[in-house]
Amino acid sequence: MNDSANQKTLLLLRHAKSSWKKLNITDLDRSLNKRGKKDAPKMGKVIKELDIVPDLIISSPAKRAMDTAKLIAENCKYKKNIEMNPLLYASTLVNYIDVINMVSDYHQKVLVVGHNPIIEELVNKFINRMEIIPTCTLVQLSLNVKSWKLLDGLSYKDVNLIRILKPKEMSL
Repeated sequence: MNDSANQKTLLLLRHAKSSWKKLNITDLDRSLNKRGKKDAPKMGKVIKELDIVPDLIISSPAKRAMDTAKLIAENCKYKKNIEMNPLLYASTLVNYIDVINMVSDYHQKVLVVGHNPIIEELVNKFINRMEIIPTCTLVQLSLNVKSWKLLDGLSYKDVNLIRILKPKEMSL
């Protein structure tokens, strides 16, 4: 029996599709391509329709991730600041967990916008099976935990996969 005081919603999103046209820019500065600029707003609208608008959005500092986070925020009507965390770029699974562990327990629904392979590793750790996470895919997890600080100690038995939404499978 789970009550909402013991539940957190973790939304994990791989940034939208990025452009490889400009070869003279750094990876950190790569922007979204045409498909990415179309998929991110769609995903934001879906988040709004599903009534899972986050209390907090945390993004990698990479331009493509921040642009994705901004488009999602705008289209799901998220009105707060987007937190940029450098630990989410060129990172490790441990860093992602550390970032989420630092979230205030005031927040019930948190969206993390990051990169593969770490987003896939995090999802696979929590659901105990392999999932492929294409660009701009949203994973919604319900965590049976009172505090974000307890994230690392969670067993996959304490995590409920609510949905995986892939842009190619959505009709909007």
